[in-house]
Amino acid sequence: MWEMKRMKDREKKRVIAEKIRVEKIVPGGQGLGTMKDGRKVFLWNVLEGEEVEEFEVIKEKTKYLEGVATKLSKTSERRCAPRDEWYLATSPWQIMNYETELAEKREIIAEVFRQEKMEGEVEKIEEVRTDGEEWGYRNKMEYALYWDNVEEKIFLAFRARGTHRKIALKPQILRSEGCFSVSGMSSLERPEIAERALKIVQELNDKHEEARKYQSLLLRTNQKGEVAGGLQENGKTHPKFENLTDEILGREYSYSPNGFFQINLPVYEMALREIMKHVEGEKVLDLYAGVGTIGLSVAGGRELVLVETNGAAYEEMKKNCEGVSGAKPVLAKSEEALEYIEPEETVIVDPPRAGCDKRLIEKLIEMKPRKIIYLSCNPATQARDVRALVEAYEIEKIVPFNFFPKTPHVENLVVMRKK
Repeated sequence: MWEMKRMKDREKKRVIAEKIRVEKIVPGGQGLGTMKDGRKVFLWNVLEGEEVEEFEVIKEKTKYLEGVATKLSKTSERRCAPRDEWYLATSPWQIMNYETELAEKREIIAEVFRQEKMEGEVEKIEEVRTDGEEWGYRNKMEYALYWDNVEEKIFLAFRARGTHRKIALKPQILRSEGCFSVSGMSSLERPEIAERALKIVQELNDKHEEARKYQSLLLRTNQKGEVAGGLQENGKTHPKFENLTDEILGREYSYSPNGFFQINLPVYEMALREIMKHVEGEKVLDLYAGVGTIGLSVAGGRELVLVETNGAAYEEMKKNCEGVSGAKPVLAKSEEALEYIEPEETVIVDPPRAGCDKRLIEKLIEMKPRKIIYLSCNPATQARDVRALVEAYEIEKIVPFNFFPKTPHVENLVVMRKK
């Protein structure tokens, strides 16, 4: 019998002791089971086929519950020991081996396509592509700050999954022959971030600062190991941090640490190389363009329009477009820049988790550009949008990429051609 280490505040939580079999992993990343009263339960800290004896409730509704399994009577052979004590807060899939993770992520995409009644497209889903790096890939971290009444000092912290409770991190820097590693921090983050974060917290403690003064500590590093970012105070606008630069497929980009920029650049470059293969025509339209990394990387000298609604990201995109012949940055919502959609161009969309606006989908169906290349961080809303687009398009390729190892998140690329 396997039993999870109990939290100190266990007595404050509702605990249910009931035997539940985990039927499968659902697109949200939890395991699905059914209680004796017929209610569904979505559980973290489980794998398919395992049997739960006890779980802590983090959300309860009329027809379902969400929780964290704390006691198992049957475990899967695919389970492995997590590296981090607080893995459930940061990366709950540390409990499965990498082969299982990749298989589950492909199945998540298959499931959302089935839910949208596109069973015939499932066979087009390729194996999840990865660079094989499971750890130390995150180039951005945001920490909470925690005041320890016993030690009378500030610690970095993560939020416990499903709650506002803070989990204090008490790490140590280990040095050997000029190198360092950090024990007690997240195994996903780049070590340069961990070292800077610990230094900042030490400075706060030296000044006898209070944790409640600060909303969070945000840090980002580029591929050279340069770190930028800092503290964000409660009740104040976010400070303007020093920009970083990174090279993507041979081109240098400037971006703000607290703006949007991919957190796993090696795998992002893999996705860009794939996108590049499918760009056709003399014109490219890049919607939800951010700082411009997709369009500028893959357009290959074609006429390029990049549309972005966030003012700060747009200003960075303008800088990144300087000296690029034929590149036109546009400040607008993608669904309000419909005049740029033309029949013979390739349209690239990389929307937020909510997916594409309905007006944009309708305009794409009306104008029928020759190719649509859809990169998404949320396969569920992507499948919804693709379901509407298949009225006028056929799916050529579906390629998942493992941007976020040890988490349930997966980036998915769908390439569509006008029928």
